[in-house]
Amino acid sequence: MRRVLITGAGSYVGESVRKYILSASSDFHIDAIDTINDAWKKADFSKYDVVYHVAGIAHVNADPKMEALYYKVNRDLTIEVARAAKSAGVKQFIFMSSQIVFHESRSLKSEVLTADTKENPNGFYGDSKLQAEKGLHELECDTFTVCILRPPMIYGPHSKGNFPRLVKLAQMTPIFPAWHNKRSMLYIDNLAEFVKQAIFRELSGTFYPQNRELADTVEIIRFFAKAYGHKVWITRLLNPCVWLGSFVLQPINKMFATYYYDPEMSKMGFDYQLVSFEESLRRIVCGN
Repeated sequence: MRRVLITGAGSYVGESVRKYILSASSDFHIDAIDTINDAWKKADFSKYDVVYHVAGIAHVNADPKMEALYYKVNRDLTIEVARAAKSAGVKQFIFMSSQIVFHESRSLKSEVLTADTKENPNGFYGDSKLQAEKGLHELECDTFTVCILRPPMIYGPHSKGNFPRLVKLAQMTPIFPAWHNKRSMLYIDNLAEFVKQAIFRELSGTFYPQNRELADTVEIIRFFAKAYGHKVWITRLLNPCVWLGSFVLQPINKMFATYYYDPEMSKMGFDYQLVSFEESLRRIVCGN
């Protein structure tokens, strides 16, 4: 029986992973605890083999006034929880980092992240995650292993963030640019399967889980427009607007840039990419 504590109760990722693992296997006992107002300090970490740390501030606000809070939560809290877990005898600490530790797309320039790409965050969200990783590595020892996940965009039914906005856009816009791209993405069930395997196999190191197939923003719009019975004209006539807009509107770069992991980085000795990209989109339409 693997005893797991998720720090970040109620989060989309934490709750989805918890439900997935418990429904897939009877070999796990999973609890979740909130990290707000230091509630986690009352937890008895000695009861657990693994801590899966998902608590953090997502990349939703680039306001410079938020910078200190990002470091307090994404870096300092992570390291503090890890220290407590290590002191209590927890064997494995799994940390949800992010692809953004490399950097965020700031132009339409195509980029492929490889095993040789160096981390170079260009914002305090990415830097706070990278500094948390460095702090965790300092705690590693023979009896305390650290497993760092650097996923791309995570999405699924009822997820939050940019993906549901894209789904909504597909149901509303009458016209959309034919600016094709390639993006790494990770369906929530594929992430959950990866976490299950990471716990079962006691993985340590840094990993880059993603879907087997790369995503294309244009095809996502096309899929959901069709699924919801909405007509959208996808045309290259708008492509010059995408190019020009990319110089002044950062969301355009996030939506249309080609930015993905080399698929070789995400291959493992086990299969976690159980849900195809097309099937994941169908599940979102169905709501499960």
